[in-house]
Amino acid sequence: MQSDPFELLPWYRYLRVADVSDALDGLGYFDRCLLDPAIRPLWPGMAFWGVALTLRCVPARRPMWALKSTTDIVNAHGLWFAEVGNVGVDELVRPGHVIVTDTGGAPEVGFWGSNNSLGAVVRGAVGIVTDGCARDTAELTLQRTPVCCRQRGRPIIPGRIEAIETNAVIGCGGVQVRPGDLIGCDDDGVILVPLELAADVATHARAVLLADMRGRRTLYERLGMPPDATVDVETVEAYYAGLA
Repeated sequence: MQSDPFELLPWYRYLRVADVSDALDGLGYFDRCLLDPAIRPLWPGMAFWGVALTLRCVPARRPMWALKSTTDIVNAHGLWFAEVGNVGVDELVRPGHVIVTDTGGAPEVGFWGSNNSLGAVVRGAVGIVTDGCARDTAELTLQRTPVCCRQRGRPIIPGRIEAIETNAVIGCGGVQVRPGDLIGCDDDGVILVPLELAADVATHARAVLLADMRGRRTLYERLGMPPDATVDVETVEAYYAGLA
């Protein structure tokens, strides 16, 4: 396998968070890579694996000032950023990135919403993970925008939070996240894979997955249940054989 994180991503296709968790346990990394279970996919059925692109934020020190017009209210973000500055990730995103956001304990603020999250997807992001809030959540769900968050939020950024650093080591959900680590989610939650372990984890997790698929297919057959993609061992084996 390759050590470049983006070249490792094909080996994570089909892997469940549970498979990766088992592999990390087997390597002695008990619980160190499990993000707080409160940080969850916003909508059911979400699943992705990607390479961490980190963003560090801190609570704002000053409130947003009163705005004078409807136009100013519509443009509140631009006015705030012009005054206090802003560090963005737009130009850093490449296909396969997951933007992992440390909100620094900021108060309720919808840092990720339906517009900027979708913009990240347009640039190639396969997911967004934040230890804070997401807002516009009905739209995020309708769009199937892959956002994992701690909770749903209401207010916007100005006066509440400032983005100050990218591509730094951060903490998110009680886990250290470095740029280039692998991170993924499914309905079970979010898990991180340190880059130096990612190739071995993929090998062990694949074996766990295939063993589970074979065992479950036998039980499907005994119960007369029609097969589905989760027990289609041949397809998964053929996929990984093609990568070798």
